[in-house]
Amino acid sequence: MRVLGALFGVAAAAAVACASGPAAAQDKKVRMQMQSNFASTLALLGPNANYTVEQIRKLSAGSIDIKFFEPGALVPPGQAFDSVASGALDAAWATPGFWTGKDIAFAVFSTVPFGPGLGEYLAWMKHGGGEQLMQQLYAKYNIHAVMCHLIPPEASGWFREEIKTLDDLKGLKMRFFGLGANVMQKLGVSTQLLQAGEIFQALQLGTIDATEFSMPVMDLSLGFHQVAKYYYFPGWHQQATVGDLIINKAKWDSLSAHQKLIVEASCDQTVLRGMSLGESLQPKALAEIEAKGVKLVTWGPEFITAFQKAWDEVAVEQSAKSPEFKKAWDSLSTFRKEYAIWRERGYLK
Repeated sequence: MRVLGALFGVAAAAAVACASGPAAAQDKKVRMQMQSNFASTLALLGPNANYTVEQIRKLSAGSIDIKFFEPGALVPPGQAFDSVASGALDAAWATPGFWTGKDIAFAVFSTVPFGPGLGEYLAWMKHGGGEQLMQQLYAKYNIHAVMCHLIPPEASGWFREEIKTLDDLKGLKMRFFGLGANVMQKLGVSTQLLQAGEIFQALQLGTIDATEFSMPVMDLSLGFHQVAKYYYFPGWHQQATVGDLIINKAKWDSLSAHQKLIVEASCDQTVLRGMSLGESLQPKALAEIEAKGVKLVTWGPEFITAFQKAWDEVAVEQSAKSPEFKKAWDSLSTFRKEYAIWRERGYLK
């Protein structure tokens, strides 16, 4: 799947490059303001956002000029969705999981607990109907979305105190993202969603007792190791995470067919970069974290079983609450059942 993804991205970019000369000369110049929900200094995601902008500029020969803005530079990060929907902001680079306040279904297009890994998630999004369902959901809000990054598993979280039993989770205050937060709530954890730049101070001041954020290289760049010394694995809640470039529908429609192809090809390249670079950076970052005195901990079977049981309950509950969630969840679940014969036989355990 990784090879197919690479070939897809390279082939798409090559096709655009071959056509860009005469086609670009006919394209009118389009300017966009794009605010990222991830700071440019945040390892992997920050550079990937800028990489997307640069690839679009290069492949379009400058006919699409996107200006990158840091989180909060134009609007508060939590308001990026509404700003893109209204046209006050042309575009945002984020992940659908930030918009669950609009519809919990957005989480399915970002990451799901005990969900697919990189190859399987990419397969569903690109060839199992996932991206089309995502675009249909966004279209209700006057937004067009393009899958624009995909990153490896996250860690399960940083804790100030060691978690020895399930009872130790009860009463904890923890920053948590997406559907995993619903799971932790069932186990007695009080969760809240903080943006990347808000987490360290909250952890340092004791406003929260624990946090999950991302993978080792990104967590290292945010300095969590300075205030929490227990780092838990595996990231059962985020085995892979999809992100997207969301664009105001009218702005997207103003692009020529060729320019739309350029945006899609550039995002394909960013997906490939996120997968490959994301995998390559983790070993060194994890070794550095451990060298700083952090204890790396693997959840015992009783924890994983409890997380899985709670997640099964959450999936049923959310399907009952949101028709859009049920549609997306049923699609992904069906795909995963069909994919299982390949997953079980094709990969070493």
